[in-house]
Amino acid sequence: MQEKTSIQGSWASRWIFILAATGSAVGLGNIWKFPYITGENGGGAFVLVYLACILLVGIPIMMSEVFIGRRARKNPVHALEDNAEESETTRAWGLIGVMGMLSGVLIFSFYSVVAGWVLHYIKAMATGELAGATSEQAGAAFNALLADPMTLLGWHTLFTIMTIIVVARGVNKGLETATRIMMPALFVLLLVLFGYAMTTSGFAAGWHFMFDFDFSKITWDSVLVALGHSFFTLSLGMGTIMAYGSYMPKKASIGSTVLAIGALDTLVALVAGLCIFPVIFANGMDPAAGPGLMFISLPVAFGQMPGGQFFGFLFFVLVGVAAWTSAISLMEPTVAYLVERFKMGRWKASIVLGAAVWALGIACLGSFSFMSDVTLFGKTTFDFLDYITANIMMPLGGILTAIFAGWYVKSQFSKEELNISEKFYAFWRFSIRFIAPIAIAVVFYLNL
Repeated sequence: MQEKTSIQGSWASRWIFILAATGSAVGLGNIWKFPYITGENGGGAFVLVYLACILLVGIPIMMSEVFIGRRARKNPVHALEDNAEESETTRAWGLIGVMGMLSGVLIFSFYSVVAGWVLHYIKAMATGELAGATSEQAGAAFNALLADPMTLLGWHTLFTIMTIIVVARGVNKGLETATRIMMPALFVLLLVLFGYAMTTSGFAAGWHFMFDFDFSKITWDSVLVALGHSFFTLSLGMGTIMAYGSYMPKKASIGSTVLAIGALDTLVALVAGLCIFPVIFANGMDPAAGPGLMFISLPVAFGQMPGGQFFGFLFFVLVGVAAWTSAISLMEPTVAYLVERFKMGRWKASIVLGAAVWALGIACLGSFSFMSDVTLFGKTTFDFLDYITANIMMPLGGILTAIFAGWYVKSQFSKEELNISEKFYAFWRFSIRFIAPIAIAVVFYLNL
């Protein structure tokens, strides 16, 4: 087959692709959600279940998305259509790409609001606004932020502009340059915070909370939590990995590359937990505090520890970088589509899309104040978009991608693109045809 190239450009190396995809995967969920669900579902035992889910579901689907994108060298919609045409099946499979891109756009609209909270807390930790605050005072400060639409609008606007600038500059000058700077910065910040956590009195308790094997806590619900998170943490079902795969060097091994991404993503999540929970335990706080822990309990904990203000500032910078790399990946598939389908320049496409998600974001931030009475199926705009993307659109996209790659793409093409050993290919093909779609269908059904 004649070598194709993407009009968007390509990653300079396999490692840049690994860092970019890891940056997409590592987001707010990794920094807080994964450590929290690990501690609540059996610690080390849950990690083993999660890793099994990554290997049996996450890795096979990610490999599929990468090879579909790389084979066509186009945005998700056109990549799926071209692969379908090559395998002599209907081009209607491109609709998976449409749904994936729509998921990314909808997620960005509320994700940027939460990222705005993070930017606010970077400033708050830098200026010492919460130094010495009690839990009640920190809770009141967080609630006051949510009830202040103009402040939220300012941070939401800033974060949207930050993301537009990176995406508009293209694959090499934008995404790749940002990846070269932000991902090493994220790793350094994580290591510094890990070192700090090791000096706290709560490190041993945090370690046991995360890694003690308690198989009595592993329930059917735990398995579903692990399966659901293994799928969502790798940015699957949104077109992101397909778009990033289209920029991947031809000579790079898809199998080993995807395994490296899965390993890095999991490692970051585990180390993040070892940064957070020692600080919580050192201050005698509840590790099961739920979503408010990042914005209420942690600022209080840092504010009461030696050097805590500085390390609290670093922590929120870390979360901000993770949110930024993920947000870039949410916009990229749709921008690539607008450029290729409508011949727009990248700056124009990025600004048009950015303006649309910014406007939708106003409805999301208004969910906490002036639009709190506006509901869809009993949910605020913020909660509705979160629910429909995480529980319906992404898993549906994952199931359809697995069915397409496993049953409709001719094996000669997937084998040629993946270029892996016969045993590994047999494992991938069995997983993508049977294990992945059935497992996601179970999670999909139970989440509804």
